[in-house]
Amino acid sequence: MTQRVLTTESGAPVADNQNSATAGVGGPLLLQDQHLLEKLARFNRERIPERVVHARGSGAYGYFEVTDDVTGFTRAGFLSEVGKRTQTFLRFSTVADSLGGADAVRDPRGFALKFYTEEGNYDLVGNNTPVFFIKDPVKFPDFIHSQKRDPFTGKQEPDNVWDFWAHAPEATHQITWLMGDRGIPASYRHMNGYGSHTYQWTNAAGEAFFVKYHFKTNQGIRCLSSEQAAEVVGTDANSHQTDLLQAIERGVNPSWTLYVQIMPAAEAADYRFNPFDLTKVWPHSDYPLQRVGRLVLDRNPDNVFAEVEQAAFSPNNFVPGIGPSPDKMLQGRLFAYADAHRYRLGVNHTQLPVNSPKAVPGGADNYGRDGFMAIRNGSRTDKNYEPNSYSGPAQTDAALSAPLAVHGHTGTHAAPQHTKDDDFYQAGELYRLMSADEKSRLVANIAGGLSQVSRDDVIEKNLAHFHAADPDYGKRVEEAVTALRED
Repeated sequence: MTQRVLTTESGAPVADNQNSATAGVGGPLLLQDQHLLEKLARFNRERIPERVVHARGSGAYGYFEVTDDVTGFTRAGFLSEVGKRTQTFLRFSTVADSLGGADAVRDPRGFALKFYTEEGNYDLVGNNTPVFFIKDPVKFPDFIHSQKRDPFTGKQEPDNVWDFWAHAPEATHQITWLMGDRGIPASYRHMNGYGSHTYQWTNAAGEAFFVKYHFKTNQGIRCLSSEQAAEVVGTDANSHQTDLLQAIERGVNPSWTLYVQIMPAAEAADYRFNPFDLTKVWPHSDYPLQRVGRLVLDRNPDNVFAEVEQAAFSPNNFVPGIGPSPDKMLQGRLFAYADAHRYRLGVNHTQLPVNSPKAVPGGADNYGRDGFMAIRNGSRTDKNYEPNSYSGPAQTDAALSAPLAVHGHTGTHAAPQHTKDDDFYQAGELYRLMSADEKSRLVANIAGGLSQVSRDDVIEKNLAHFHAADPDYGKRVEEAVTALRED
């Protein structure tokens, strides 16, 4: 085998990679040593800003295969026929901790899926829970600040966490999920994924439907207790990454079955819950799960930094037949995600291999130019304006999704009220679905954190939320908190 030649970034051969250039034997280093300066300067820049949330992540490539006909609901090309396969990339993550955090912690998990379709990349950015803590994006920075490290102590503080929740009664539903048995998945393979938000599908006839995505794990749900998780973290802080990597390397390819709930658009206004409220679910008795296809992960990335860290997902990456809904949190994320990637990775991050539209004939074709790390040049005759007289790319008449009717005055408004739009009903329903043992573990997990709060008024406000969700729920949490505070 011919020995490969080590070169500088400009391609010049490197004569000595063991010794820096000096002014004589044992003398000071020379500024002219381009190889040394290039290596050190590049090393200083090897890390990009980590994600503000979802920093700790793992990913894998795979495919999505359609198993059921859904063309009556959407004209999306990648869902157009049974048996059709589309290449995908899925990134899992924790939410609150930094890049160096442990995997087996009590935290929601990100479930960000990129479909490389012939009509462009479609990004579905969700979590392993069907709901979230808040319903309006204006509260998102405050929520995250309350969950991240305190600026003075440098660590997560129960006072901050529970104080925010005390002022956010809509969080009660998600808290019940997070503090329950599914709060710490045993691995990424053994948890469900959800689109969480409500999206819009449009069929070929222009009919609109609202949908929710459910990816049900085919490996079965497996979770860890707080005690088991502490033991796992002490043994392997990267436990979920290790499990995913080794499973795929062994050929044990994890898979999920995609189901959707479908609501005709005309039914949204009079539904008993606000269908666009991220803190609420649609009961399956109202809108049953309908199977769509199968997601399989079968290839690990070759380079975690290049492919997992630089993977950029944005919920505004839609394809014809799929679009947004009036979900306020989704609307906020349509801007926030793409803006975060332009900051972290640069304006040309979509040209990176993991983010580029692989299945689109000819790739992306538009008039975006220049900026840091621009690698898509085109030909010397290409123009960078539109319209033009030189056969540049032109718009089409095909809208991505059906139009949404709007009315009323501009301004800040509370969400429209539906018959059961209180903040506690669904949290109580979830609690009442649990077995006796599940309820006991839930209560213990909540009490363990809430009992550490220093202010009595913050504790009382949180207890009032659990009482409002279910009297037994509130009573048991209050008794457990009192007992821990008296010890």
